[in-house]
Amino acid sequence: MTEKELQNYLINNFPIENEKCEWKEFKSLKNSVAGKEGDDIVSYISAIANMQGGHLVIGVKDETLDIIGIQDFAGYSISNIRYRINGNCTNLDIENFSIEEFKTSDTNKTIWIFKIPKHQFRLPVYAHKKTWQRIDDNLVAMTKSRLDSILTEIKINEDWSKEIIDDASIDDLDTEAIKKAKIEFIKRNPKYSDEVGKWSNVDFLNKAKITIKNKITRTALILLGKEEAEHYLNSTVKIRWNLKSLDNQDKDYEIFSIPFLLNIDEVYKKIRNLKYRYLREGTLFPDEVLRYEPFIIRESLNNAIAHQDYTKGARINVVEFEDDHLVFSNYGSFLPKSVEEVVLNDTPEEVYRNPFLVEAMKNLDMIETQGGGIKKMFNFQKQRFFPLPDFDFEDNKVKVTIIGKILDENFARILIKNSELKLEEIILLDKVQKKKEITESEFKHLKKCKYIEGRKPNIYLSHDIVVSVNNEDLKREYLENRSFDDSHFKKMILDYLRTYGRCKRDKIDNLIIPKLSKALSEEKKRNKVTNYLSSLRMEGKIVNTPGYFWETV
Repeated sequence: MTEKELQNYLINNFPIENEKCEWKEFKSLKNSVAGKEGDDIVSYISAIANMQGGHLVIGVKDETLDIIGIQDFAGYSISNIRYRINGNCTNLDIENFSIEEFKTSDTNKTIWIFKIPKHQFRLPVYAHKKTWQRIDDNLVAMTKSRLDSILTEIKINEDWSKEIIDDASIDDLDTEAIKKAKIEFIKRNPKYSDEVGKWSNVDFLNKAKITIKNKITRTALILLGKEEAEHYLNSTVKIRWNLKSLDNQDKDYEIFSIPFLLNIDEVYKKIRNLKYRYLREGTLFPDEVLRYEPFIIRESLNNAIAHQDYTKGARINVVEFEDDHLVFSNYGSFLPKSVEEVVLNDTPEEVYRNPFLVEAMKNLDMIETQGGGIKKMFNFQKQRFFPLPDFDFEDNKVKVTIIGKILDENFARILIKNSELKLEEIILLDKVQKKKEITESEFKHLKKCKYIEGRKPNIYLSHDIVVSVNNEDLKREYLENRSFDDSHFKKMILDYLRTYGRCKRDKIDNLIIPKLSKALSEEKKRNKVTNYLSSLRMEGKIVNTPGYFWETV
């Protein structure tokens, strides 16, 4: 094919760079195959394999896809390079790895397209003895949370919760829990309301997918088992509620065992869900709400039960910091790609850690399985103008923090005054107010909407957002973040030197740094001053004299 035809082919099949696709020039393969770590072919293969697999196109210009062509093959061909790559990419699925060569008929340019398979089960792909991944436009060493998610992957046919306990019988189940299970089953499945009363307990448990052919499963014991039957599970299956003061001092605690179907209500009763009052602008009448929407408490707790890795022998924890916030935590990584994807795309999770348990919980009306539960949590917090739920996936755990008050009054005013904000944008602005890092695509979206200003990582709420609120604190904070333009600070330096004569760098730092944007780090502020001095020197307005003094020309 001609160069034009090849470029059209690439644009149609590999239109954008992302976690699944990378374009690189690599005109010479001499030091590009296994050369500089983080900037060679094997590093990119590791990064793409460690996500979902994809393609690496070489011989094209980065960002434009213009065809440059590989000009120095350094003795490599598409057959022998596979062996070099295999030797430098530990755990690469070489049998499903392939390279396709394209040569233009009119300009005689050659490109290669590497087809990279997803990493094998629980086997991250290494290059230079490191695991790599792609984050936005950057190739970086793999984050701990991503590595943990690979190392703890589960297969669909691996389901701890589905295992049958041969020594257990229906006598090991709590009769009150079974009664409640029938009530909840009818709520979720009203079409069976006339039939459930005619079913025996054994028939009901089979139809609710809690037992299998009359045999007791681990799921049956977790949800309905008597406390003294916990030993059958050969694991710690408990929920610990802990009340703490705001300075992290223990004040009370209680540990709950099976049956979870009954004891989640007991945990809920322990949480002091007091009234919270706040005034909206323009009225003397306060809004009064519960600190925590009951649905959020139950959803967070039930999600922890559903996603707990019971093989670790760890407890599910509910920590209540009095009159402030709740923290739910369970052992096991979060299986969807991200919380944002579940919330914004309203998509159900593709894989559950305990699918049999999840199905039973769904039948007993304990959880949502269509992606809606977490989204409802976000919307309830949004309606209160409270901070959005915070998910932390460090150390192979899932920790969810729910704040039961307005954390930042200015941010609450922004939500009140900008009712047109979509949930997607509120999630991103919530990250900004919490000083959390946002991706390049998220940054570009907020910039396009004119909701933020500044440059990553030093971003702040925009003038348009601040003006809509008409709050003096926000206006002052905006000006402190924005600071002044470069010409203003350069003029300050010149005025100072003309008025007080020559001086050393520390005097200029003391003059300028306190007035720079608060969004900048101390290092970036010093770099700013360095740039101002260099610019003035290059303009011929100041000079650096012996003894490291600065003075005007």
